[in-house]
Parts: sequence; structure tokens; C-alpha cells
Amino acid sequence: MQYRYLGRSGLKVSAIGLGSWLTYGAQVSPEITLQCLSTARQLGINYFDTAEIYANGQCESVLGHAIKNLNWSRSDFVISTKIFWGGNGPNERGLSRKHIVEGLRGSLQRLQLEYVDIVIAHRPDPDTPMEEIVRAFDFVINRGHALYWGTSEWSSQQVTHAMLLADRLGLIRPVLEQPQYNMLNRDRVEAEYGPMCREFGLGLTTWSPLLSGVLTGKYLTGIHDGTRLSLPSHVIVNRIRHKLIATPEGQTTHDKVRRIVAIAEQIGCTPAQLAIAWCLRNRAVSSVLMGATNPQQIEENVGALQIAAGRMNGEWDAVLEEVLANKPEPRFNYRDA
Repeated sequence: MQYRYLGRSGLKVSAIGLGSWLTYGAQVSPEITLQCLSTARQLGINYFDTAEIYANGQCESVLGHAIKNLNWSRSDFVISTKIFWGGNGPNERGLSRKHIVEGLRGSLQRLQLEYVDIVIAHRPDPDTPMEEIVRAFDFVINRGHALYWGTSEWSSQQVTHAMLLADRLGLIRPVLEQPQYNMLNRDRVEAEYGPMCREFGLGLTTWSPLLSGVLTGKYLTGIHDGTRLSLPSHVIVNRIRHKLIATPEGQTTHDKVRRIVAIAEQIGCTPAQLAIAWCLRNRAVSSVLMGATNPQQIEENVGALQIAAGRMNGEWDAVLEEVLANKPEPRFNYRDA
């Protein structure tokens, strides 16, 4: 396993982390969750990500139970959770000081931990003043409930606002942003975040490297039962499924995926390994968060490290760029900076 500093912080996270969205506490059993975490740790993964909204809190509960049963040393793992959607009450959503404090307290109880390594604002909150948000995260860190804080899917302007406000008030800055990043969704990471990452030393822990499995090629013959895109009633899943089936963009995506699958075969790896390796080769990325419903997927995906470090090179990068045809304008492109 390769370990990277989380931005300019002193915290080291595995280059591949294990996410839990739509899987643990929902799609797979607690027994499989235990096996997945055990396999991940054996392979050197030390970074695990969750959120209060995942499976309505059940994800954190299952992860907490698994971690306790595995009897890991607390210094052996890094865990992040995200706060925004905690419930249906008027103060159970958003980034008010009240919800950040109480939401994190609830997460810690479910995780059976004294602290999380990183607490993340799951989305920006336009209804709460930025000073209140920054002060609240500073507060939970000073209380020992978290060691670092970060953001997810914030605009560069919003992150910069939080950074400058923290500096002016003498408060703790966010150390990471957690955006979606994959071969078909790259503009925000490579164009918008570039100057911000360079200026503030922000780390990126990116999610959805396989675009919910689209980049593995398994949907080229349709959406089958048991796959992520077959899951009902989730806004992101529904959006991806709609684009694949009901829009002209879907056919373009299928054409690109077919060519990506062929390139993976030429390189001598799986399409999943190629997609993760592509993300790993961006030097701004501290950790790529993968999802897995069984230990075998974790073993396969960790193989992306060898692909990124060895078989992929500038020639294959050029081939992929020709297939993807979506590279941001060079003057904004942090990937090549």
C-alpha cells in the first residue's frame, strides 16, 4: 500500500480508501462488512469513510461494531464521517452549530469511538453563516471529538471563504475536500480546484472512481439485478441511470466505456483497476475512495496501485485522453501542473 499526506497536514492516508455509501448497513450483511474491513486492513488500507446519512445511521453502527470486533489499535486506522443530513427535525439538517455538535456526537455513539479523525461538511449550507460553520468545526476539534475537518462538494469559492475566515479569526482550517472524480467527471477537480489546492495545500479524497460501476463495463449489456444502478430511490443513482438509458449522452458514454474496457485489456488489467489507477495518477489526490460489496472486489481494486505506478505511462495517458475527449482547458488543468 502507498500512503500519502492529506494535503499539507501531517496525517497519512492510504492512497486507496474504503467508502461505505450504499453498501455497509444496507446492501451487504454485517458479516460481509466485517470481512471487507478485515481484508482492507490486511492489504494496508487505513482510511475508512462514512456519513451520518448512510443507511440512516445504520452504516456507522455496523462499521463501529466491526471495528470493535476486529480489535484494531486506534492508531492503525483513519476514519472520517460527514455531517449534514441527520434526520427530519428542523435542527437535524444543515451545518448549524447545533447540528454539527449534536450530529457528530450521534456519529461517535454509533461508531463507538471517542473521536473521528476527520469530520466533513457533507454539503455547503447557504442558510448558515460561514463564520458559524467554521467556529463549530473548530469547537468540535478543540473538544477532542475530531482531529481535522473538511468539506465535500463545496465550490472553490466556498472553501476559500472558509479558509480565509479561519485565518482571520485564528481558527482551524479545513484540510480536505471530498469531490466526485472519475474519467467522466473531472472538470471540478482538474479545473476549479487547482489554484485552491496549490494556495491552501488542500488534500482531495475523491469518491466514485468507477461512476457507480459504469466504468467497469458491466452496464454495457443492461442494468442487472443486484448492481448499484438497480437500487431504487436514490437521487444520484437515478440520475446516472437516467443518463445511461434515456439521453443521447448515454450512448456516448457506452461508446467511451467500450474503448476503456479494450484499453484495460491491452494494458493487462481490469477496467476497474484502470479507472482507479487513472485517478491515482493525479498528484492532487490524497486518497481514492472505492466501494466494495465483497472482499474480492477490494483485492482487485487495490491492484490499481501497481497499474498506476508501473504499466500506465505517458503513452497510455495520451490514448485515454483521446478516448475521453473531455480534458479541461490547459490553463486550469491541475492534473498536469
